[in-house]
Amino acid sequence: MLSIAADKIDSLFELIGSKQPLYLPVDNNSGKADFKKWEKGTKLSSALKTVRSAKDFFFPKTEHMVSYKVSGKEIEVEDPRKEVEDFVIFGVRACDAKGFECIDNVYMHMNPQDSYYTNRREHGTVITLACNEPAKECFCSTYGIDASLAKASGDVSSWCADGTFYFAANTDKGKKFLEAAKSVLKDSDDKAVEATKKSISEKIEKLPFAHLDLSKLGKVTPEQMNKIFDKDNKTKIWEKASEACLGCGTCTYVCPTCMCFDVRDFATGTDKGIRQVRCWDSCMYNDFTQMAAENPRHTQKERSRQRFMHKLVYYPMAHEGLFSCVGCGRCLTSCPVNMNIVKVIKMIQEAGEL
Repeated sequence: MLSIAADKIDSLFELIGSKQPLYLPVDNNSGKADFKKWEKGTKLSSALKTVRSAKDFFFPKTEHMVSYKVSGKEIEVEDPRKEVEDFVIFGVRACDAKGFECIDNVYMHMNPQDSYYTNRREHGTVITLACNEPAKECFCSTYGIDASLAKASGDVSSWCADGTFYFAANTDKGKKFLEAAKSVLKDSDDKAVEATKKSISEKIEKLPFAHLDLSKLGKVTPEQMNKIFDKDNKTKIWEKASEACLGCGTCTYVCPTCMCFDVRDFATGTDKGIRQVRCWDSCMYNDFTQMAAENPRHTQKERSRQRFMHKLVYYPMAHEGLFSCVGCGRCLTSCPVNMNIVKVIKMIQEAGEL
């Protein structure tokens, strides 16, 4: 295990940032944190989580996919993609790192593969950082995610303990990162790290949502899936989950695993050019998946049901029980009407037999 004193961490950032783009959580003007590119004087935030997850680095909010130019009967196609240079993201939490796995399953491990997303994933090195002070809205442990990083997470796992940052490589990219940083790091034992892991685990056990019951979710049968879907018949779960929903989409935009997008074409001017752009979309919008005839989900109840069913039932059914929620708690703190996935989980569990 390698380490560096916390008051010397800027020397590590300067060493890495001088060789390749480095991004880390930085305090913003609202008292929260966002990932920013390192430059001299940039200070690592002490905030537990960034407003949005590190998903943005691999699946950006907007992305230029292709351009067309029409000249008579000729159509010229321009591919705007360029090889992505290697980059490093420092300070990714375990929940957000798990979120990459959810998106990888769809964009990298299915056919056809999304080359835009894959290109970024292959060039990004993820440095996870243990959560010394988990927040009351966190419930990552419900999904078996370990905020103490007792289980390997990211390309490099890191801990801040007793005024020192410690690092352990988990992948070849992680080993390459630590080798490049070796001049400012020193060999250390893991005593302080083990004590920190234990302390974090004890704090997680005391969190309000640490032991949510998922026994009715995840690996369900098609029959059970239909019963959860139709719970409105008696228990009114989906009506209750949507009655105050504004359809603002905030929950989807801060979520580390939401991956829906829209593709739009824009005229570039008098040269008869067309620029095609991919941008984030939200299943909570009334025009989401709008077809020529109409939107297949007419009500906010149907749209809310789609969101929660996908997170808790559809996705795990398709991916060997892996939930499309990582318990980061962002939707709990950002929803303007205080509706969130924790409430839905509890309602399903309390609704009687499937």
